[in-house]
Amino acid sequence: MSAPLPGLASTPLDDVRVLDLSRLLPGPFATLVLADMGATVDKIEDPGQGDYLRHMPPQVGEQNVAFGMLNRGKRSAVLDLKRSEGQRALSQMVGTYDVLFEQFRPGVLARLGLDPATLRERHPRLIICSLTGYGQTGPLAMRAGHDLNYLARAGVLGAQGPASQAPQLPGFQLADISGGLWSVVAILAALRHRDHTGEGAWLDIAMSEGTVPFYLTSLGAALAGHPGRRGDEQLTGAIAPYGVYPTKDGRWLTLAALEPKFWITFCSTFGREPSMSDLVPGEHQVQVKAWVEGVTRAKTVDEWRAYAGTHDVPIEPVLSLDEVAGDEHLAARQVFTKIATPDGDVPQVRTPVTPRREPSETKLAPRQGEQTRLILEQAGLAGAVIDELFAAGVAR
Repeated sequence: MSAPLPGLASTPLDDVRVLDLSRLLPGPFATLVLADMGATVDKIEDPGQGDYLRHMPPQVGEQNVAFGMLNRGKRSAVLDLKRSEGQRALSQMVGTYDVLFEQFRPGVLARLGLDPATLRERHPRLIICSLTGYGQTGPLAMRAGHDLNYLARAGVLGAQGPASQAPQLPGFQLADISGGLWSVVAILAALRHRDHTGEGAWLDIAMSEGTVPFYLTSLGAALAGHPGRRGDEQLTGAIAPYGVYPTKDGRWLTLAALEPKFWITFCSTFGREPSMSDLVPGEHQVQVKAWVEGVTRAKTVDEWRAYAGTHDVPIEPVLSLDEVAGDEHLAARQVFTKIATPDGDVPQVRTPVTPRREPSETKLAPRQGEQTRLILEQAGLAGAVIDELFAAGVAR
């Protein structure tokens, strides 16, 4: 029997319409996943810069590469929501959608004439997803923030790196991406709930809270009255079998031999009598780490790749970003694709739920306002009203 291919075999959200008021990374990632699963996602942008990410380098043609990844398969309409005409138009549009997605600070949606409580009364089946840094309530609800702030406040940042140094700045946006993913989970659950009851929902997703489950092992001990110090727990650097080590050719290697069977295999391969105390934090770990480093420094990263291919030990090289793009395993899993355009190839990243399709079948991210008139028409606005919006510069 052949193995399943990655991604969904179909687009289960073909009948779902999403009105997307978000920009940059968190919200657009959430609506990307929905679009990949078949939803019609209509992105509302302002008449100025629109989504700021469009204009940041690097670019293919006149569009940022990451923007092209995050907004494939969506449509774009330009509507000035700072003007009353734009707000009235948006209010008329909302009822034709299943999901309204926004990531403004609390209260902004209401100031745009889209108070969630009023919307729910007017459109009982509507699902509103509000993605913010700290949630709709609480003392920090109105505080400005970005990914790093959310990680800090949630305690995730404080667990990164050795105790003798400052917490390590992560090279990824955990709060942003996980906030988008939690939003997708909540929206799918709300759609399921609506199928059964006919009722929509107002979803309050906070990025700071969304990061907390990512360190449950450390948090569990802390909540039980045994807080660990940064760098002094099994998974944060306290034991030799779980760490990052240098190789002979100046590269880095990850060893994650947490289970005894893996540690026994590793030690036996290199002539050391394994001890279960090696898997427990303590002062003796200084010597064990020194031994492991001596072993890893004796081989190049390619020699370690060969070792991992013949020994059942969790060992992987630390890849650079350019190496990831050419990684044979990710290539076999069809993670990276490209869409050919007159301006050059636009790279794409497949999410685990992206339906299987040829690159030529993937729709590029829209130009700013590319489908404004079509979106307004399909949302039920009269032709004369649309003409007035264009003439007044409210729509473009």
